[in-house]
Amino acid sequence: MPQTVLLAEDDRAIRHALERALSLEGYEVTAVADGVEALAHAHRDQPDVLLLDVMMPGIDGLQVCRVLRAEGDRTPILMLTALVETADRIAGLDAGADDYVVKPFDVEEVFARLRALLRRTTPVTTGGGSGGTAPDPGREPLISDRQVEAAGLRMDLQARRVWRGGRELELTRTEFELLELLARNAGIVLDHSTIYDRIWGYDFGPGSKNLAVYVGYLRRKLDEPGAPQLIHTVRGVGYVLRED
Repeated sequence: MPQTVLLAEDDRAIRHALERALSLEGYEVTAVADGVEALAHAHRDQPDVLLLDVMMPGIDGLQVCRVLRAEGDRTPILMLTALVETADRIAGLDAGADDYVVKPFDVEEVFARLRALLRRTTPVTTGGGSGGTAPDPGREPLISDRQVEAAGLRMDLQARRVWRGGRELELTRTEFELLELLARNAGIVLDHSTIYDRIWGYDFGPGSKNLAVYVGYLRRKLDEPGAPQLIHTVRGVGYVLRED
């Protein structure tokens, strides 16, 4: 089945050009001209990803994000914007957007960012691929649309809440997404490039400490005195979530 894109863009020329390009790329596209229509279609059709213009009449892209996130909708959202100031991007991310493309844009960049967002919601394949090694028998996580349970953790995906045992953890957006990726693939060693690709959309390179920093943040919040460590480093490869 083709992946579905809900495109909301009030500029007719841009909307038609993107709709055609996305269709040729193999996506099933619903294109609308404002935020009201975007919310109506999002509620009815539940697309795989949303592509929203920030500046639209009536309900703009940021308001669409806020409404969907307040309802617990975690569909990936890519914003299109002519606003280039850092404060504008921060406002969008705080509203619930996952990524940005700044106008004027190259359509190939839009495709690449959409692929990265969609990969985040797809479990890593373990059979013969290079993304990870097979999980321990009997240790596979319990996964549904609503929650993930693995290694003594319970994650409410819609409310974006997580507990270890009876203790709730306070996580940032990136920490939550990183932990979700590890929990969905509990027992599987995920290499650095796979994690970078799923969480940030690109690999920062072998000299980057970005991933190690976030793993450190998670460990400090997860670890408990006398309890087993959950996130393990596989030297030279990556990280794995398991309860030893």
